[in-house]
Amino acid sequence: MIEIVDTEATRVFADHRELMFSVVYNMLGSVADTEDVLQDAWLSWVSRNREEGSQIEHPRAYLVRLAVNHALDRRAAINRRRETYVGPWLPEPLVADEPAARDTIDAAEPALRAESVSMAMLVVLETLTPLERAVFVLHEVFGYPHAEIAEMLGRRTTAIRQLAHRAREHVHARRPRHQADPRVQREVTQKFLAAQLGGDMAGLMALLAPDVTFWSDGGGKRRAALRPVHGIDKVARLITSPIVLSHVPDIGVEYRWVNGDPSAVVFSGDAPFAVVVLDIDPVSEQVRGIYAVANPDKLTGIAGDQRPTRG
Repeated sequence: MIEIVDTEATRVFADHRELMFSVVYNMLGSVADTEDVLQDAWLSWVSRNREEGSQIEHPRAYLVRLAVNHALDRRAAINRRRETYVGPWLPEPLVADEPAARDTIDAAEPALRAESVSMAMLVVLETLTPLERAVFVLHEVFGYPHAEIAEMLGRRTTAIRQLAHRAREHVHARRPRHQADPRVQREVTQKFLAAQLGGDMAGLMALLAPDVTFWSDGGGKRRAALRPVHGIDKVARLITSPIVLSHVPDIGVEYRWVNGDPSAVVFSGDAPFAVVVLDIDPVSEQVRGIYAVANPDKLTGIAGDQRPTRG
């Protein structure tokens, strides 16, 4: 009997795993932590299904609630790790060869759905409290009503509405509601890498917004700035410095989709060295943010059998 229950439980969990992964990843910004949370949710799910006479009427809602609450529980451990993290912390990039995330988006849904897992948006979400972030992700990204979120989190609906309003105002104050067209994103990214690798200071300065900010995440394992660098002059000098480029032997670039945006993966030989994501102003088409993830622990999910274009 247990075998039958476990088989059915496995099927139901697998059917909803992608949804749970998306929700938890948006809450945590870490693939490794998301996988750990899903493992905890799986164990809770199996235990619940083994209870004699138990029957879950709405498994989708129950599984999302499990995942969300396990993710909230994990925030304490994540915050402790961040206290000793070397340099800026950036989300672990989701790298794909095709823009699958955007292709699956219903055109009738808010444009924020496509933006929700972008590197720039995830950085902003890091400034919310764990509860604010959970409410924002569930309501603004996945469309859950306030009452259902309140039931998931064991809070009053009025409290959830307040959290949602506060989170939305916070995010909109830091992120524009429109983003650059993917074609513009790809074109500017290619020009940016060509100018950087070619030492074209004039070309680079033309691409950067005056208030551009550069974040680099090496996690203490790769050379990176220990704090964000602000301003066009400082950023341009830093990223074209021979010190930055000379320690990457056999450098190459491959253009892929990272968190739904056309971006670049920098290789050293056949091994991924860094993921570079640009935040581009949709009006001026200038780069206002540069996110470089070089921590090797965050690049393990990038396929190693790809052959980048050398440049």
